[in-house]
Amino acid sequence: MSKVAVVAVGGNSLIKDSKHQTVEDQYNAVFETSLHIAEMIEMGYNVVITHGNGPQVGFILLRSDIAKTTLHEVPLDSCGADTQGAIGYLFQKALSNIFGDKKIDKKVATVVTQVLVDSEDPAFKNPTKPIGPFYSEEEAKQRQANLGWDVKEDSGRGWRRVVASPDPKIIVEEEAIKSLIDKDFTVVAVGGGGIPVIKKENGYLEGAAAVIDKDFASSLLASNIKADLFIISTAVDKVYLNYGTPDQKSLDQVTADDMRTYIKEGHFKPGSMLPKVEAVLRFLDNGGEKAIITNPANLKNALEGKTGTHITR
Repeated sequence: MSKVAVVAVGGNSLIKDSKHQTVEDQYNAVFETSLHIAEMIEMGYNVVITHGNGPQVGFILLRSDIAKTTLHEVPLDSCGADTQGAIGYLFQKALSNIFGDKKIDKKVATVVTQVLVDSEDPAFKNPTKPIGPFYSEEEAKQRQANLGWDVKEDSGRGWRRVVASPDPKIIVEEEAIKSLIDKDFTVVAVGGGGIPVIKKENGYLEGAAAVIDKDFASSLLASNIKADLFIISTAVDKVYLNYGTPDQKSLDQVTADDMRTYIKEGHFKPGSMLPKVEAVLRFLDNGGEKAIITNPANLKNALEGKTGTHITR
């Protein structure tokens, strides 16, 4: 049986910079990352790919806002579904083409994934995740009054809508993902952290205006399917202490307890490396054996022990 690896692909692997945002640009970026994932598959791994979707959701919200006098606006949960399908398609196309070139007998499928969250999660009372376009203060507060939005000023750049970032509890399509893995598919799932849904009293699922952390949802998936390896692919080759200072030091082989110590010492920034490290710790605490944090170009090198930060229990 192939070893199963969940690879959480960071946003830098989809949109490299502000000058490369078109669908064609995104496909080219996905193709480049997919080449490295194909190397993993050639090494004997069965891979589940998860990915971010923040900029893509922002594009849909901006289009929706521009066209609101002509067409209906798109709710946030539908934006998540739309991007899961669109980004999944890019991975399916890229990997299918690469598999053909490399004569790899493999197929790819995307699962549009709902993730159950708790309607009583404290995050719903304290929305912090900025989404969508920037507004003037006057327009933002007008939308707050008319639409019930929560809005905040964002780092001097303008005002934005903010939504909750609740903790993922259950991956609704988990059995479908497992079945595809068992059938030897490369699976794209839990895009953007999954579509957040809550369960109503009658048992119905309802989309929530929220955003789930992609790495936390990926960690939950990796734990639940008992993945052999959890990889977070990000912008750096390794995790560093004192990052960006003259005392910068790379981490190569560390334990979960080491990482907890470094968190207490304040080495990892919220919204950057901290949630990635916390996601790894969740995976290890839930029975996972090993995780790696590295960048896409070094996936193979990291698996061969040449680079990357390797975290074990």
